[in-house]
Amino acid sequence: MQTVYNADSIVDAQIAKDALEDAGIPAFIAGAALMGGIGQLPARGFIRVMVPDVALPEARRILAEVFPEPAAAARVAGLDPAAFGPTGFKPA
Repeated sequence: MQTVYNADSIVDAQIAKDALEDAGIPAFIAGAALMGGIGQLPARGFIRVMVPDVALPEARRILAEVFPEPAAAARVAGLDPAAFGPTGFKPA
């Protein structure tokens, strides 16, 4: 399994998971059970949407359409959101 999306919230993770499963890609939300640790754990970076290795390229394409906002799209591609300016996400 590979991480395809680092979610800011469980809601974002569920949206991503639903979009992937609608496209026939099995998806898993890792870190959802850690939500109760907020305040004791880092506030970000522990909720991840994961897919099988072979589905990673297609999953990235689907999520780039679901989350067109530059920072969200950068997280899908595994890139640093701070590296993108106002022109938006440009997939590699």
